[in-house]
Amino acid sequence: MRVALYQNNPIFGETEKNVISVLAAVENEAFDLLVIPELFATGYQFKNRQELKSLADQVGDGYTFNRLKDLARYKQALIVYGFPERDNDYLYNSALAIAPDGHYHLYRKTHLFDTEKNVFDPGDTGFKVFQYRKYRIGMMICFDWRFPESARRLALDGAQIICHPSNLVLPHCPDAMITRALENNVFTITCDRVGSESHSGTKLTFIGKSRIIGPDGRILGELGDTETAFLAAGIDPQLADNKSITPHNEIFADRRPEYY
Repeated sequence: MRVALYQNNPIFGETEKNVISVLAAVENEAFDLLVIPELFATGYQFKNRQELKSLADQVGDGYTFNRLKDLARYKQALIVYGFPERDNDYLYNSALAIAPDGHYHLYRKTHLFDTEKNVFDPGDTGFKVFQYRKYRIGMMICFDWRFPESARRLALDGAQIICHPSNLVLPHCPDAMITRALENNVFTITCDRVGSESHSGTKLTFIGKSRIIGPDGRILGELGDTETAFLAAGIDPQLADNKSITPHNEIFADRRPEYY
């Protein structure tokens, strides 16, 4: 299986331009699964809920969804991306995985970061694993990395690959995801953005450093902190099914949650 990510640098509020930029960048690339950053088409810093609502999409609708649905069909690949979701009066920081047949899976961010709490509602989907072809895949978003339970829940439910759209500003996540992959024996794909935003008055600089990591904690591919670029790696997701550490130790069988 060829998994990939695209690290972008969106212009705030320029949804169509940002989507077209990503589509152009991956048009001639080969992949079976592509991860695109959190809020990749809108930018990150919303001044208030009204501005957020004006840029948010309903699930299964909108320019971004329709263009990425077309990409999934054209490439016969799973496309995972982050977007602001509007559901009646609720606003979520969400991720969607779109299959080639147009079927999709939704995840709403569980752990909101900093000023996200001013504009987004806490996610209510929980961490779910879904089947894509013969593979088992889960999603988490950005700051979810800081809570080991996020990746552990997905791994306990059988995830082989964790897709992790992000807009990272703290420096710790890229290295922490090595631990998340290793402690759960899963593949992780963290796709971040680069560039800076000061739309709400406070400048944020995003760290890039997107990474694909194997179940043994090995970095299979990584990008720098300023480049917009495509990255891919060939993996065997079934390697994530072997949870043995030694002939006498197994990651999940050796857990003793009654003492935790």
